[in-house]
Amino acid sequence: MNLEVVVLAAGHGSRMKSETPKVLHTVGGRPMLERVLDAVAELEPKRIHVVVGSDANEIQQSLSAVDVNWVVQESQLGTGHAVLQTVPHLATLTQVLIAYGDCPLITSASLKGCLIDSEVGLRLLSARVPDPAGFGRIVRDERDQVTAIVEQSDLSGQQNQIDEINSGILCTSSEVLKDLLPRLSSENAQNEYYLTDIVALAIENGLSVSAIEVDDYTETLGVNDRSQLATVERLYQRRQAEQLMQSGLTISDPKRFDLRGTMQVGTDCYIDINGVFEGTIELGNNVSVGPNCILRNVSIASNTQIRENTVIEDATVGQNCSIGPFSRIRPGTTIDEGVHIGNFVEVKNSQIHAGVKAAHLAYLGDAEVGSETNIGAGAITCNFDGTTKNHTFIGDGVFIGTNCSLIAPLTIESGAFVAAGSTIGKSVAAGAFAIERSEQRIVPEAASRMRKQ
Repeated sequence: MNLEVVVLAAGHGSRMKSETPKVLHTVGGRPMLERVLDAVAELEPKRIHVVVGSDANEIQQSLSAVDVNWVVQESQLGTGHAVLQTVPHLATLTQVLIAYGDCPLITSASLKGCLIDSEVGLRLLSARVPDPAGFGRIVRDERDQVTAIVEQSDLSGQQNQIDEINSGILCTSSEVLKDLLPRLSSENAQNEYYLTDIVALAIENGLSVSAIEVDDYTETLGVNDRSQLATVERLYQRRQAEQLMQSGLTISDPKRFDLRGTMQVGTDCYIDINGVFEGTIELGNNVSVGPNCILRNVSIASNTQIRENTVIEDATVGQNCSIGPFSRIRPGTTIDEGVHIGNFVEVKNSQIHAGVKAAHLAYLGDAEVGSETNIGAGAITCNFDGTTKNHTFIGDGVFIGTNCSLIAPLTIESGAFVAAGSTIGKSVAAGAFAIERSEQRIVPEAASRMRKQ
């Protein structure tokens, strides 16, 4: 049978206390619903239907790039009613997998295990949990078939010992849904149509109902409030950390590691505590990242050290470099091999060639700095004139002294020397010495008079 998937994303999630729709809250830097859609897409279904509610426009705009059929549930009348809205869109003789947009840890492997064959009427995805309190329990017969889902309040006798719960994820055929969904009743405390009631209806109608256990129960965890969101986030990050450590990365403390994108690492890399990695991250061999660093869309070549409290975004760093501590490398920057960018140095939209040293307290913006050039403390490129970002070109082997202001557009050719405290607004020829200072005056004994005043 062909496969279609229904993802329920219409819950308002009022306990999130947020203007953002629940399924758009992020885990690992991406909306929960997007993560679920990625998992179901790996099953290669013929079609994916996403049921949304009153916040349909915001959800659709946020995930406009995904290829799904959006189905609007005008009235919030329960999960059974939500799936019922998709029935007119389902093809005949197809299997239908039903998942939830607020379960971002679910994997395609577990979903695949839930798929049915022609002999099965309905299959549930179940989980054995350490504390099943509050969940519906799976009751099986001697043939291991599901005979009922019993809610917490209705448990009796040995049923209280059951630790297998219903995740809510299930698979059946379009024909079963078209037959049973209209028969659901809303005679309950919430006056809603519950999808779980379809299990009892299936059993009453002689359909086989089976359940398959997920290997890791945390995959089935849903998010309804901020506390649950934080729990799922940490579980996701631990999963990411485990995968990276299996590939050879050393993470000093997986509990204090956040990857909100993808990471490729070489051999013998090390990441200290409280690192945040966003977008696409590539680390070569023997790269170390110190504590409290933030990297966004960064490629770092082998044998480079990123020291503590450094921020790098949309940039490339070559091999054998030392960046930080307390450096900021901004978008558009390329740093070649053997460069030292030290504490409180900011580099923006610049090309820094091999062997450059900017040890502390400098700003290089919209610049190209030649190889083996030294940038002194407090030196800055004055790149913005109020309307335009201007470019500074500094050649190879240049010495820029302490507290120099380089007013762009400006060229300082190779081998030049700029004296400390100079403000340079005219180009400097190769090998030239440039100095610009006001005349120093010394007034004898003036200091003591000033103190008396």
